[in-house]
Amino acid sequence: MKHSFKSLLYLLCLLGVFSANASSNSSNGLFVSADKETIESVELFEFDSQEQQKQAIELAKRLRCPQCQNQNLIESNSPIAKDLRLTVYQQLKAGKSEDEVIAFMTNRFGDFVLYEPPLNAKTYVLWLLPLLLLVVFCIMAVNSVKRNR
Repeated sequence: MKHSFKSLLYLLCLLGVFSANASSNSSNGLFVSADKETIESVELFEFDSQEQQKQAIELAKRLRCPQCQNQNLIESNSPIAKDLRLTVYQQLKAGKSEDEVIAFMTNRFGDFVLYEPPLNAKTYVLWLLPLLLLVVFCIMAVNSVKRNR
C-alpha cells in the first residue's frame, strides 16, 4: 500500500513538472519566451554609474523569481526572471526609487516576490507560525521530561 502511494505521488509530481513546463512554454502570455534581444538587453544593460548598477543588482537579489520560487532574480535563468531583471534595471535607471520598484513588483506578483514579506494581516501566519511551533515544541519537551522523571 505504501509503495503504491509513493508511486502515485511520484507520478503526480512528474505530471505537475511536465504540465508546468508545458504551460510556461505555451503562448498564453503568462511567461514570455527569452529571445536573443531580451537576453542581450539584460546581460548588456548599461548603467549611468557603478552605484546605480550595484543598487540594481542588490535589489534584484532581494526579489524572488515568480517561476523558480527558490531563486532570486539574479540567480534565475528563467525567461520571466530575465524580463523582471530588465524591468528593475530600467526603472532604476529611469530614476525610480527602490520602494517604487518594490511596489511595482508587489502590485504585479503580490508579497510572494519579496524574500522578507511585510508584517500585515495576510502574512501573520508566515511570521507567527514558527514562534507558535517553537512554543508548542518547548511545552511538549517540558512535559516529556516531567513524565520521564
